[in-house]
Amino acid sequence: MSARTEAIAGPRPKLTGRAALLAVLILSAGIASIVPVREYLEQRARIEGLEQTAVAIQEANRQMQAEMRNLRDPAYLERLARECLGMVMPGEIAFVTVDGDGPSVPSIC
Repeated sequence: MSARTEAIAGPRPKLTGRAALLAVLILSAGIASIVPVREYLEQRARIEGLEQTAVAIQEANRQMQAEMRNLRDPAYLERLARECLGMVMPGEIAFVTVDGDGPSVPSIC
């Protein structure tokens, strides 16, 4: 290199004690932040799992609420009694037909 090039580029920087200390501090801060970041990511994953569980529980709750409404309906209860238990109203005659395949189980019972 010529003297003119050195004057434009300037002298090459040297690693000083201050720069080395700064590098060590930055490296230490990076290493120290690994554990909190990992815990943060684990907690985020757990929160997502709990949110999915909450959604599933809410859906099951809605289905149970609908079933409770049905069980309060006299027409639904009468249908269950007739189809599942084979009950009839007073004065009615019940006829039972049996297929050659054997007895069948009603789907709602």
